[in-house]
Amino acid sequence: MAGQADLLGRQVAHWTPARWSGRGDAVYALVQRLADAAAAAEGQPRRTVPRLADTVLPDQIRVIVADLLAAAPTASVAEALAADIRATRLAL
Repeated sequence: MAGQADLLGRQVAHWTPARWSGRGDAVYALVQRLADAAAAAEGQPRRTVPRLADTVLPDQIRVIVADLLAAAPTASVAEALAADIRATRLAL
């Protein structure tokens, strides 16, 4: 999962606001799914991730993936999330 998140972050970290046009919502939705999985792994309630500028999304991915890894999700959850990150990356 961390590897896929790193690939996605490197793919989009240098994008300008114009390049993000039409793509930010898909990445934000991924960030929210990752945050929901982290909350579940921690036994905490889900919280809405603030929707900031698209250019901040790579940082949000890094932070939430770090939180998720610290929560030690099950292998099946980690694999599913890695596939989700990969699918989002390829769709961009």
